Amino acid sequence: MNENTVRQEHASVSSTTIHSAQASLRGQTRGIKKILPFLGPAFIAAIAYIDPGNFATNISAGSQYGYLLLWVVLISNLMAVLIQSMSAKLGIATGKNLPEVAREKFPKPISIGLWIQGELVVMATDLAEFIGASLGLYLLFGLPLLPSALIAAAGSFAILELQRRGFRSLEAGITGLLFIVVFAFIAQIFFAKPEISPMLNGFFVPQFKGVNSILLAAGILGATVMPHAIYLHSALTQRRVVGKTEEDRQKIFRFEFIDILIAMFIAGAVNASMMIVAAALFYKNGLNIQGLDVAFQEFGHLVGPLSAILFGISLLASGLSSSSVGTMSGDIIMQGFIKRRIPVYLRRLITVIPPLVIIALGINPTHALVISQVVLSFGIAFALIPLIIFTSDRRLMGSLVNHRVTTILAWFVAVLVISLNVFLLFQTFLGL
Repeated sequence: MNENTVRQEHASVSSTTIHSAQASLRGQTRGIKKILPFLGPAFIAAIAYIDPGNFATNISAGSQYGYLLLWVVLISNLMAVLIQSMSAKLGIATGKNLPEVAREKFPKPISIGLWIQGELVVMATDLAEFIGASLGLYLLFGLPLLPSALIAAAGSFAILELQRRGFRSLEAGITGLLFIVVFAFIAQIFFAKPEISPMLNGFFVPQFKGVNSILLAAGILGATVMPHAIYLHSALTQRRVVGKTEEDRQKIFRFEFIDILIAMFIAGAVNASMMIVAAALFYKNGLNIQGLDVAFQEFGHLVGPLSAILFGISLLASGLSSSSVGTMSGDIIMQGFIKRRIPVYLRRLITVIPPLVIIALGINPTHALVISQVVLSFGIAFALIPLIIFTSDRRLMGSLVNHRVTTILAWFVAVLVISLNVFLLFQTFLGL
């Protein structure tokens, strides 16, 4: 399979969508119909921001400190908008994804090294998400973890089957799972009945309470950038709608930016909801929750079985959708960096083996999640720094090149996130 075929597969959309998008660019449609053809890519990328790792971090922060760290969630979401918008416009401006551009700009040995670290990042991502999905099944149905893991594997294969029907079907499927998580936490907010004044204060008054709150804030901010989501978003926009002129590409990016704002707002609202619910239920009752299984039990005790079931369903949906996104990212990383590709189902089979082995050996899932986050932390710089360099290059980006302020903010975010992750790696190794 040649490279052009691979590109078309990754960003294929229906002819109806393409015609609708072209009509939007020509100004022949109005209102919501003008935006619809461009919605979708950011919703897939947004899954990375509400994965099982986010569940654990947000619930732990809310149970220990109430509404105190909601402002960290808000800042994290603003950072996500900046980073994902740069990734999206790289694909729009160049017609290539981030790994492809890196392969062209960097020497071959560096491209091979970036491919290897990218594969490790995807394996770590799959490990975290797959264990989360398995834990969701375990909590909902009381199945042992190994059978739960096998069922989760079958579910992830079913989601990937949507890719064969085109990206619109895949986007619809993953967006559906995203909204399962959204609706579950809307219901939890209703059950929890949070206090409005302290909640608003948490959003808009930055503050800490002791060293541990700073560590938790660092964890929330440091987990904002998921390397595989950066690679993926550039691929989802690279051939979706092709702009023939600079003006067309600017219009496409404006529409895609709306997609990013909507998707990141939803992801941010879900993360905030997790912390708000934990604050209103667990912190209020003096409960320091350190595990998702404990959170599940306490939802049942404090609210009722329906609340616990909703939590389990949202964890399962999050794990299944994010693991499928990780598999797609791995395909893009291999094709982009080294011009090679393996069947997506074979890749999925390979990536489910490590978590199955970990679960079968009885290794603590929480410990495995910590190790996976360590690996992810190492991958951030290798995705974020090239992204900033490329999107700041006018010869490459044309009229979509970063504004000076955007570049300054992006480097600030990069230094902040990488520094936080180095700090957290140091703390993790001391604590292991």
